[in-house]
Amino acid sequence: MSARQQTLAGEVTLDGHGVHSGLAARLSLKPAAPDTGVVFRRVDLEGAPEVPATLDHVADTRLGTTIQRGEARIMTVEHVMAALVAAEVDNVRVEVDGPEVPIRDGSFRDYFDAVRGVGMACQDVPARVLRLPTAGTVAGEGGERYVFAPAPHLAVTATIDFPHPSIGRQSGAFEVDAETFHSQIAAARTFGFEADAQRLRAEGLARGASLENSIVLGEDGILNDDLRFPDEFLRHKVGDLVGDLGLLGARLQAHVVAERPSHAGNISLARTMAMSARRDGREPVVDITRIMEILPHRYPMLLVDRITHYEPGRRVVGIKNVTINEPFFQGHFPGHPVMPGVLIVEAMAQVGGLLLMDEIEDPQSKVVYFMSLDNVKWRKPVVPGDTVVFELELLHFRRRICRMRGEGFVDGELVAEAELMATIVDR
Repeated sequence: MSARQQTLAGEVTLDGHGVHSGLAARLSLKPAAPDTGVVFRRVDLEGAPEVPATLDHVADTRLGTTIQRGEARIMTVEHVMAALVAAEVDNVRVEVDGPEVPIRDGSFRDYFDAVRGVGMACQDVPARVLRLPTAGTVAGEGGERYVFAPAPHLAVTATIDFPHPSIGRQSGAFEVDAETFHSQIAAARTFGFEADAQRLRAEGLARGASLENSIVLGEDGILNDDLRFPDEFLRHKVGDLVGDLGLLGARLQAHVVAERPSHAGNISLARTMAMSARRDGREPVVDITRIMEILPHRYPMLLVDRITHYEPGRRVVGIKNVTINEPFFQGHFPGHPVMPGVLIVEAMAQVGGLLLMDEIEDPQSKVVYFMSLDNVKWRKPVVPGDTVVFELELLHFRRRICRMRGEGFVDGELVAEAELMATIVDR
């Protein structure tokens, strides 16, 4: 595993059509700056709106994973995401000229070969890695079951079970690295049942499916000439799981054991692991005493309890424990206590102020004044008993003017987000 972030060394384009929409589709992979992540762009829509490939933007998991932001929607992102995960591509812009990525031959191979063919460019920024503090389990509504545990790299052990003579029960274990993915997973194709075709097409799905891009199972066997692996069905499910886990936005170090995995179950697993990782690091790297030395705020306006993660000049994670004793709950609202949105943003801003600790000399003699807020959104109410985890990233800093992006989470779910601009002045 490379310790540094990577992007593509050049651009590459793949054509085809969508397996569900049946529409012509073109996808271009382009290099991106450090810390961009994977960002899809609908170039066929006005303004070419972007959709970050993250769990917050998952909109649908029926027969594929769909991400959406506003009116921009992209279907079946899991195949290209799996290729990017396996090749350790951290930052890339994925331009799509329609609502779905090309299905190609129904496997991950064309995307993986395209990425490997254009080559990697190393970036002088540490790779984002998601490490799990403890093991855990996830049970899906459709009978899916997952167990995850800390590991030095990503590995998947999976079992599928279908009441069809060509599938039955299949199990296997795979290390998810570039070479293993290339030789054991990339060529495995998606599959479907002939008996479901008419119903799916009536629902607007599988309109582009054919024997050229899917394994089609009839009543007694497969309609294709042959299989690429005896357990090709299992291997494709493992590839789908890898692609869905790519929506974590970091390189995952874990061993995942999956029983009957599905896209809905995979996303639930990813969200549970993200929440587990955010609960790690409870020991403060900056405690309340140090916080009070840097921030001028005092009761009742000091809204940061600890800093649990700090990357100088890049990123900070801070915690606000919300209790019923907060003075604002007396009037907001009696009998229905909800933390005011303006105070959620204030707490986010205070965490952001601590991100500048090492960017200025003598921080105790300075104060951070916030100048503007953009793209502020409150996603869910914050109530007594919640612990809000604020994550802020420094986007730009020059001549005492800085711009940051912040997000607040409760139990792994996004509750607020904003972009903030601030200036540093003498006290």
